[in-house]
Amino acid sequence: FAKVRKPIPGGKEGYILYTDKALNQEDLDRVISKRGAAVNSGDNAQITKLEFHEHTIIVDVNGGGRPKHSWRDHIQFGMGGPSQAPQTTTTTTQEQGPAGFQPGAGGTLYLQFPKNIPDLSPDDLKSMLSPFLDFAKEHSAAVHWIDTLPPETKKAITERHAILGMDREEVVAAMGKPDRKVRERDAEGYDTEDWIYGHPPDKTVFVHFRGDKVSSIKQYPE
Repeated sequence: FAKVRKPIPGGKEGYILYTDKALNQEDLDRVISKRGAAVNSGDNAQITKLEFHEHTIIVDVNGGGRPKHSWRDHIQFGMGGPSQAPQTTTTTTQEQGPAGFQPGAGGTLYLQFPKNIPDLSPDDLKSMLSPFLDFAKEHSAAVHWIDTLPPETKKAITERHAILGMDREEVVAAMGKPDRKVRERDAEGYDTEDWIYGHPPDKTVFVHFRGDKVSSIKQYPE
């Protein structure tokens, strides 16, 4: 997640950001006046897709500006040096895109390199996107959110485990997204949901929600 510094143009053409040149503000203003802004300054933004090509990284923000019939999230580690063409690895597939974002409704940035894409770390990529996206502010907001939680909840998140009374957002902060979810309705008519981490016979944790809060936690083997 990030905070938007400058508006990102709408449309499938997106906006080309040259990694070896400073941002041309006049050109950006011209494109915005012609096509409008899909993502505006001050908005919260999420990178919903990264697509690697020989000289270009395509970055879709909040669903991207390119209409699609299918959705594939790409992620790559160690993209290779100038003598090696990068390989794209598909990690997840969703037909309608990430929750809350529809393909074609956001903006697309094209990171253009003068040569083949070099080895990049996540921080390198964030730095290249910094004319448009501020990742530091969003991180600060996340830290501030944790500081507002009760001490026992904050401690559990730091120690990476769930406790009774947590809501779903707090459990994700502590343990990440579950491997599986099972929804049911109990004998008293309450909606329940089990978040399952791990796979038997290996260590498996069952986090049971009744309504919006964790009502029980079980681990096998104990």
